[in-house]
Amino acid sequence: MSGIPHDHYEPNSDGEKWLHKRLPVVGLMYDTLMIPTPKNLNWMWIWGIVLTFCLALQIITGIVLVMHYTPHVDHAFASVEHIMRNVEGGAMLRYLHMNGASLFFIAVYAHIFRGLYYGSYKAPREVTWIIGMLIYLLMMATAFMGYVLPWGQMSFWGATVITGLFGAIPFFGEGLQTWLLGGPAVDNYTLQRFFSLHYLMPFLIAGLVILHIWAFHTTGNNNPTGVEVRRTSKEDAEKDTLPFWPYFVIKDLFALAVILVVFFAIVGFMPNYLGHPDNYIEANPLATPAHIVPEWYFLPFYAILRAFDGDVWLVIAVSWITGGIIDAKFFGVLAMFGAIVVMALAPWLDTSSVRSGRYRPMFKWWFAIFIVNFFVLMWAGAMPAEGIYPYIALLGSTYWFAYFLVILPLLGVIEKPEAQPATIEEDFAAKFASSGSGAQPSAQPAE
Repeated sequence: MSGIPHDHYEPNSDGEKWLHKRLPVVGLMYDTLMIPTPKNLNWMWIWGIVLTFCLALQIITGIVLVMHYTPHVDHAFASVEHIMRNVEGGAMLRYLHMNGASLFFIAVYAHIFRGLYYGSYKAPREVTWIIGMLIYLLMMATAFMGYVLPWGQMSFWGATVITGLFGAIPFFGEGLQTWLLGGPAVDNYTLQRFFSLHYLMPFLIAGLVILHIWAFHTTGNNNPTGVEVRRTSKEDAEKDTLPFWPYFVIKDLFALAVILVVFFAIVGFMPNYLGHPDNYIEANPLATPAHIVPEWYFLPFYAILRAFDGDVWLVIAVSWITGGIIDAKFFGVLAMFGAIVVMALAPWLDTSSVRSGRYRPMFKWWFAIFIVNFFVLMWAGAMPAEGIYPYIALLGSTYWFAYFLVILPLLGVIEKPEAQPATIEEDFAAKFASSGSGAQPSAQPAE
């Protein structure tokens, strides 16, 4: 499974040999659990197990909720109330599902930012990164469609605004919007389409997750130094790595347990904290909310969407050059999706020969600003599109694109990186020595 030299599964009993020849599932599980993993991984490498937990949680709770949900505009809101009030354990299931989505996005953003900082997108892991971006896009689509299902005020008007973006696409946008809605406006056919897709997409995500895991098991895991595991011999590889089981499995489970303590505290004591009050009012097409906002995990890109209005000189210039084909609305749509595209293109935009940000002094500062900017965009997206907020969103959007299209390519040319350790073993030994302990763990499990 991996290019790193290590011991593979060898069946012992006749039954194991018989099964291994016909369906090597035990060998696959063994190689997955015992895969050599860089032994210097830090606590930012815990998000994989959190994401796996979230995906399983969302699928399981979703399947049970579907048993009691009615995808019809006349009954959807009431069916959610029925789940909350009459179904045994229904309120807990729904709160787990609602807040599980938020935990899912917290984990995926931490996972993405860790990858951006430590250069996990660089060769030979470009395909792994692209698969991860596809998973992220599917997560966003799934979450958006799930937000519509309760058929509250924010569900209805959020669906109206977001689906309206597709109508801004020149030439075929109106047809695409009509197909997505199932008619000329958000109605019962829209709800049924979104319900069907919301139920289907998590299984597509699960398939891509398997592909994602397969990809990084093939190339090997990145690590905080960005230095590759030595593949010259099994002995050298063992000096740089530890088996995934039990070392990293136990570490990940401990981290998951700590995170779940906080998660269940939120579910138990403040489950509606991240929800919008208007979504607890049944959808009314005749009453528009004062301020339409999406869920918090969409807010940075919602801010980018709104930042490029008809008063921005770039939008005016592009509209004039294209003869009005790309107007302010369509430009905002392009900017919103373009913000994700440039992030997906990071493997080719980052020109530095050094993988890890740990050894890039200039990069650290620009990356820190990028993280702050992400939260500024999130805040601006939650504010009304008036006063100073559009200008803040425009500045944040400008930095987002500048970071990927200008700063990353330039840093690879002008930055002088610091010295890197020659091997993972050297980095691990240096850290271990600084901890004051007198012995290192063996690269092999105890006999």
